[in-house]
Amino acid sequence: MTGSICITTTGKRFNHRSNTKGIYMNSLIYCYSGTGNSLWTARTIAGKLGDAEVVPMTGTGEGPVPGGADSVGLVFPVHIWGVPRRVRQFIDTLASAKPGYVFAVAVNAGQVSNTLVQLEKLLKARGIALAAGFSVVMPSNYIPWGGPGTVEACAARYESAGKRIEAIADTVSERRTMPVEKGPLWQRIVFTWAYNMSFKRVPDMDKSFWTDEKCNSCGICAKVCPAGNIALDGGRPAWLHRCEQCLACIQWCPREAIQFGKKTPAYPRYHHPAVTLKDMTG
Repeated sequence: MTGSICITTTGKRFNHRSNTKGIYMNSLIYCYSGTGNSLWTARTIAGKLGDAEVVPMTGTGEGPVPGGADSVGLVFPVHIWGVPRRVRQFIDTLASAKPGYVFAVAVNAGQVSNTLVQLEKLLKARGIALAAGFSVVMPSNYIPWGGPGTVEACAARYESAGKRIEAIADTVSERRTMPVEKGPLWQRIVFTWAYNMSFKRVPDMDKSFWTDEKCNSCGICAKVCPAGNIALDGGRPAWLHRCEQCLACIQWCPREAIQFGKKTPAYPRYHHPAVTLKDMTG
């Protein structure tokens, strides 16, 4: 196994491990990750495939993504039971690459809902067929609703996710086509409604972030934010209202000084144990 760093046009990068030697390989796996669940999933799939490279998923305005890959994967977290804004922006740049085989992995805490069906429709509108879409369940990182669960529960989810990834890698390596995975009908109705109602409000949800007296102005929150949504104002983080609700800032703060609403001071922080801050910031 070798270690490598893949750099985007903005300089944002993920450290990852795979046995590839260059970016223009048989598979490119584009990843969006805030607390490491999706990054771990993406590079574990890459390791199983053996001919894949993990690349950070960037937003619009940076030109088309490179072509030359036999297959393209999209690995991302489910946000409010749907496709994150960043992923929606990214696929606008994907059509020019003309990927022949596209697969997706929606990382979630147990409710994939209609996310992959929604993604399939978004891709189809851009002339791209989604060959397969998979759900991978990981510990929850949505701290406003509590912590990720017990150590034992997290370990069980990691083990189960590893087995799922084995099956996903087999499907992708054989370039098989299959229906996307989805939640029960009631989820797809109720949660899709909730997603549609809240989508336009997400950028302003950062109004609920605040810092307590433990903040030492280290600036890690600003460095780890994939949306560039945090600036230091007088040494304290200030949110700029283009939030994506990935919660990287609150989860990676080394002093647990960032809070969201009233309840998070009592909740444990979480990021994937195999992913480091350096992986997320370069």
